[in-house]
Amino acid sequence: MPESLPDALAEVRDLLLRPDLTRAVAAGRRKGQTPSVVRAELRPVSLKGGAKLQIVTNDGARPFTRNVAFGDEASAAVDELLAEPFGNWHVESPAGTVQLRVTKKGEAQVHRAGSGAQGAAPVAHDRVKEHLLDPGDPLFAEIGGGAAKRRQVDAFLRALAATLPDELPTRLRVVDLGCGNAYLTFAAYRYLSARGVALDVVGVDVREDQRVRNTELAERLGCAGEVRFVAGTILDADVKAADVVLALHACDTATDEALARAVEWEARWVLAAPCCHHDLAAQLRKAPAPTPFEGLGRHGILRERFADVLTDTVRASLLRLHGYRVEVVEFIDSAHTPRNLLIRARRTGAAPTDAARAEYAALTDGFHIEPALERLLSRS
Repeated sequence: MPESLPDALAEVRDLLLRPDLTRAVAAGRRKGQTPSVVRAELRPVSLKGGAKLQIVTNDGARPFTRNVAFGDEASAAVDELLAEPFGNWHVESPAGTVQLRVTKKGEAQVHRAGSGAQGAAPVAHDRVKEHLLDPGDPLFAEIGGGAAKRRQVDAFLRALAATLPDELPTRLRVVDLGCGNAYLTFAAYRYLSARGVALDVVGVDVREDQRVRNTELAERLGCAGEVRFVAGTILDADVKAADVVLALHACDTATDEALARAVEWEARWVLAAPCCHHDLAAQLRKAPAPTPFEGLGRHGILRERFADVLTDTVRASLLRLHGYRVEVVEFIDSAHTPRNLLIRARRTGAAPTDAARAEYAALTDGFHIEPALERLLSRS
């Protein structure tokens, strides 16, 4: 329920000036207004001169750090920040977490989590678990905030954080190909906007009803100006460029289509979590396995599982041949989903080596396969 913005900011002010503050971040912007800095982070620090409140602001080009004494100096510095038209405040303390979002109408949406959420005194053994997206974020109220969903979102955001550099560009174009109901699209937006990045986020899905649903959700979450949705296929969607490409659980060769578009756009960072793998499995059934791997074709279950591994191996190899540094990792425990593999890539622009070309040729020629991603890249 919306609250009075002055009252909500007064609550945030009290938390920021408490010596037991853990961390606070201000980012984003209100409708029609732009703060003088893109991000501010506050935390108490112990220095030789005593306890100070450390304030790190970023103007989009570089960070600026200052340490102010608690009391009148800290109060004045905090009041200056609260006067800035930030769209979001996220405050953590031993008592809990408070997240404030300013709506398009200039009201406050406040979510409180933890033992201190209703004003109760903190208990000594209480701990606030570190989440990259606060479990009280309004996104979870929209998509369902069950523990399993929160774990998946957190695992995805940790993979995203590990892929991106510490110092981000001031603006990022993010494209989620095959976004479905877009809860990870919105999670990426919430996480990156909290880091003070100006965003242009596009979700692509073939279904028009998903576009309508997701657009309405963006309106409710107050981010329709930065998050939009397009109905269309991955290959034909009207998207011109991307810095970050996401393709999470796109089925079969849809993952290959997403990777091909990422290469076409020369996207700087790519995260793809493949789903089912049918294309190479069908090719392996038609051709004998090379020596000494004949046994792989003798048992259907082994052939199917090997096809999964082979598919993602050639995808990683092709990305390397097109100037990407690639890692293939598990991004969430297999107990939560068996489709837990993540291909994450960072563009370096490095030219392919003869050894890399020979390795790829030996792999594809030996197993008599023509990967979908190779076909797609050869057309561009």
